[in-house]
Amino acid sequence: MNEERKMKTYEITFLGHMCFDEIIPFQGETKVAPGSAVLCGAMVAARVGKQVAVVTRMAQKDEEILRPLQALGVDTYISPAAETTYSVVIHPTANPDERRLILRKSAGLFKLDEIPELSTQYLHLAGISDQEFDLELISGLKGRGYNLSVDLQSFVRQVDPVSREIAFKDVPEKAAIVKEMSKVKLDIVEAKVLTGTDDLEKAARIFEAWGCPETIITHAKGVLVRAGGRTYYEKFSNRSVLGRTGRGDTTFAAYLAWRMEHDVAEALKFAAALVSIKMETPGPFQGTLEDVYHRIRKYHF
Repeated sequence: MNEERKMKTYEITFLGHMCFDEIIPFQGETKVAPGSAVLCGAMVAARVGKQVAVVTRMAQKDEEILRPLQALGVDTYISPAAETTYSVVIHPTANPDERRLILRKSAGLFKLDEIPELSTQYLHLAGISDQEFDLELISGLKGRGYNLSVDLQSFVRQVDPVSREIAFKDVPEKAAIVKEMSKVKLDIVEAKVLTGTDDLEKAARIFEAWGCPETIITHAKGVLVRAGGRTYYEKFSNRSVLGRTGRGDTTFAAYLAWRMEHDVAEALKFAAALVSIKMETPGPFQGTLEDVYHRIRKYHF
């Protein structure tokens, strides 16, 4: 790591596996492309003008999949692993929230001593399964003084050691994880697993009671935020779900990036508009700020 990068201050750092996503749609052609919560999230934050870093664990032979991030000015830090995570996403029906997930390969758990001590305003734990983070790591990162947020799919998505199929299961240490976070992100399926309810507001209030001040929950129709004792909601305006994979990752990254200088309602509106554009095209968000402003003026006023 050169001294210039070492001294740099980032606004948002994304921690998690890079991966290859094999997407098998309900109707259409199967495709394999670089993916992950880290990729989707960091590209959004960079495209809206933030200083962004990515800390990832992957095989160094696959580092070309970092090029799109680097082209946007994202600094990337690799913790070497024997293999790069490979995920299969199967959509068996037209319902975009119904998916089968298989983790064929995993780069393995992050260890605290492998993570560079960066100067960053936010550190977001952007995992795709329970193969990336544990409570020991969270405690260590908190001990470094980081302002943490987490995508709770990083714990709810639990990989069967034999079949490699991902099952959505409750997390015994969920309250301990949530109380260490300034923000948590999840979707309606994960909310039901963790709280027992698929009522978005009721679920968000439970996270609030566990000690997290800001909760973001997505579902097929829109996104809800619970913050400061108030509930906010914004509908999506997408006209297709060709780019459904990465919906929550994109929503949260857009929300977090915009929330740094805006109130909850404005950040929510911005995130819903941006992810609506993203969901109309497979892959990470490729638009511009002007595209988002136009979508807000047209559908999210």
